[in-house]
This record gives sequence, C-alpha cells and structure tokens, in this order.
Amino acid sequence: MYRGFGRFVGASPALECVLKQARAVADTNATVIITGENGTGKEVLARAIHEESTRAERPFVAVSCAALPETLIESELFGHEKGAFTGAVQARKGRFELADGGSLFLDEIGELTPAVQVKLLRVLQERSFERVGGTRTLEVDIRLIAASNRDLEEAVEQGTFRRDLFYRLNVVPLHLPSLRDRREDIPVLAAHFAVKAAEKHGRATPELDPALVEALHEYDWPGNIRELENLVERLVVLTRDARLGVEFLPEKMLHITPRPGAQPSSSSSTSSVEDETTLEGAMHALKRRLVISSLQAEGGNRAAAAKRLGISRSYLHRLITELGIH
Repeated sequence: MYRGFGRFVGASPALECVLKQARAVADTNATVIITGENGTGKEVLARAIHEESTRAERPFVAVSCAALPETLIESELFGHEKGAFTGAVQARKGRFELADGGSLFLDEIGELTPAVQVKLLRVLQERSFERVGGTRTLEVDIRLIAASNRDLEEAVEQGTFRRDLFYRLNVVPLHLPSLRDRREDIPVLAAHFAVKAAEKHGRATPELDPALVEALHEYDWPGNIRELENLVERLVVLTRDARLGVEFLPEKMLHITPRPGAQPSSSSSTSSVEDETTLEGAMHALKRRLVISSLQAEGGNRAAAAKRLGISRSYLHRLITELGIH
C-alpha cells in the first residue's frame, strides 16, 4: 500500500501534485493555506507539514475557528489577563503562546470576525500581540497554517474577509482534491480503512468483494475521506464473513450505473442471475462489470487486472469462470 505524505494514502496524480508541493514547503517557515471540501484531510495535511518541518519537536496547536463562540475567539487565540472580563479569574495563555516555537493551525479561518481578522493581520506582520485586557506586548515564533472550505477570494469580493489578510495568508496555497477527483485511490483507501477498523474492533482483516469496490468507486462521496472511513468501519462491524460485500451498503449506493464499454457478454452460466432487480442478480452484475472493466483497462492481462482489483490471480480466474466472461 502506497503512503504519500504523513498519514495520506494513495497515489493518484491529483493527490500527488498537492503532496509534492507540501513536501517542498514543509521545511520552510512559509505561511500555508489549505483549501478543500469538508472531509478531504486538511488537518491531516497540516500535521504532515509540521511533522516534516524543523519545528516537528515543538507544539502543533489546532484551532477550529468555526467551533469557538464569537465572544471567546479573541481570548482563545491571544489569551487574557486576570479580570479582563467577567469570569476571567486568572491570566490565561492563548493558542498563539501555546504554539510558540511550533505550528499553529487555524481551521475554517474564514469564520473569524472582522475584529479578530485585524488582530491576526498584525500578528502575522509583527509576530507580536497583547492578551485581552493586557498592555504587555508578547512576541511569538510560530508557523501559521490556515485552512478553509470556503472560497476566500470570493469572501474578499463580498467584503466578509479582509483583502490584506488574504494576501498575507495566501503565500503557499494548497488545494486538496475531493475523493471523487481521485477515484483511483478509493480501493486502496477502503482496504486501508478495513485493516484499521478490523484492528480497532478485534476482527480478522477482511477482503473487499469486487462488487463492493465497484460500488465505492461509482459513488460521489460528498463527505469525502471521512465518509468513506466511517462507511468501511460500519461494514467491518456488521459483517461476520471474511469478505466485505454490498449487503450493508446504504440504498443510495446500490444503484450503480455501468461504465461505458463494460458490457456483459452472453453466457449460459449467467442465465440464472440475469435479473438485476434481485440482490443476487445485482451483485452478480456488479462483479461482472468490475472484472470486465479491469481486464479491458489492463489489455486482457489477468495478473495486472487482479492487482488492480486487489485480489489474487487464482480468485480472478475463478470469477472469470463463474461470471461467464470470455
């Protein structure tokens, strides 16, 4: 199984392009902003950049700007002095101080209020700030990594995000592709999550049925990698067999449209399962389409097709016979 960078798994061109840039910037102090849909692994990438940097032995502090109440964001980031507001019974360090010498990851940075954006801009420019309610200037040495699932350039045009702050953050922009834009990584990711889930729940490591792989490959994954991981864990928990199949897939994933060129060939051995309205028929058809498309993709090379499917050559030979593929 190929591991790209940090905890990333996969070898698709779309992912490798981003990881190549991440590797190049990791050992610098350049500010990085990571964009991408929810569930694509923005914090995972931020941690990987930190762990590959010269700051790896220092703190990595992650903050979700969207999860903090508006009234507490400034205090959480910059700290406060005793008596700064009701309930501030003692002085408290903020995330900037806690990350001193290391990396600070600000997730969903587009959710920051205008007042905090101003203060953040000053910190990025001068690397100094005051705690809420304080007058003493504090200096910090941090590497800032920000992330957003919003289009910050659009937010700038709409006036909800400061233009000068955007340009200060946008030194090295990295955009993580959605899972539907790196479909070739889905089988290896699913296998990786199956191993992980089996270890977590004390189960034997299962194989992935070709019909399941096909269904996973065809689905659009609005929740991206997080959704795939959760689904595979659910299948591992519910399945007692040594092979994960389509039995416990959500109904929305069972209606798979065959790919162009993957037309089933006629055979007497398939007559009993031609009806795709039955579960047996649907599974048979899915397996057949997957095997045929893999063989076509590999020019008929069975060893390469078996490798693409993630199964043994002997099992592929058995499938070809059982499914009546010529």
